[in-house]
Amino acid sequence: MKNTEKTVREWLLKEQEDRYREFSSSLIPGVDNILGVRIPKLRNFAKRLVKYDYEPFLDHACKYMEETMLQGMLIGLIKETPEEKLKRIKKFLPKITNWSICDSFCCGLKFCKENQKLVWEFICPLINSKHEYDVRFALVMMLTYFIDEDYITQVLKKISEVTHEGYYAKMGAAWTVSICYIKFPKETTKLLETLKDQELKQKSIRKICESYKVTKEEKIKLKSKLL
Repeated sequence: MKNTEKTVREWLLKEQEDRYREFSSSLIPGVDNILGVRIPKLRNFAKRLVKYDYEPFLDHACKYMEETMLQGMLIGLIKETPEEKLKRIKKFLPKITNWSICDSFCCGLKFCKENQKLVWEFICPLINSKHEYDVRFALVMMLTYFIDEDYITQVLKKISEVTHEGYYAKMGAAWTVSICYIKFPKETTKLLETLKDQELKQKSIRKICESYKVTKEEKIKLKSKLL
């Protein structure tokens, strides 16, 4: 694939959908560089792209949001050591400027499953970052790869340390709490009972109550006890 950057942009312009762009724009307010290319298409294209000379594209200045998404997806697909992968992730973090780029990036970092300890040490300091999407990145990584027997206590502790007031950081924390509750209701209820951030507590309970995996009785109990 010659001139990777040009090839990528031509493909994106070909695959854009006006109606999907309108839909995506309604979910990501304030972002005006959306083409409207569906994420499954982006992931499939990234799988093709990783077989060619992708390095020039990773250093490419992105005009469209989907270009940035593709860069993140490529990072997840590249075969390299965990340490090398984390260097790429650190370099990519400043490019995360909305929740959609953040969440699609996290979902593709499958190497985390076999490298929990290393990745945990990398994401923990981000919880206290001044940058909203650093915080959301850490939280989405936690809910995707760390809500298990080994890490649930540490995840809940880190959630209690979130102080960033940004909407998407708060919602990332609330989303993480809701997944923790589904898998570990007893431990998560204890967190909610002691959580000092009342806004986060309310958002978390709201997210829990949106889940079909939580019984009606549990939802009533949570609301009556904690709201």
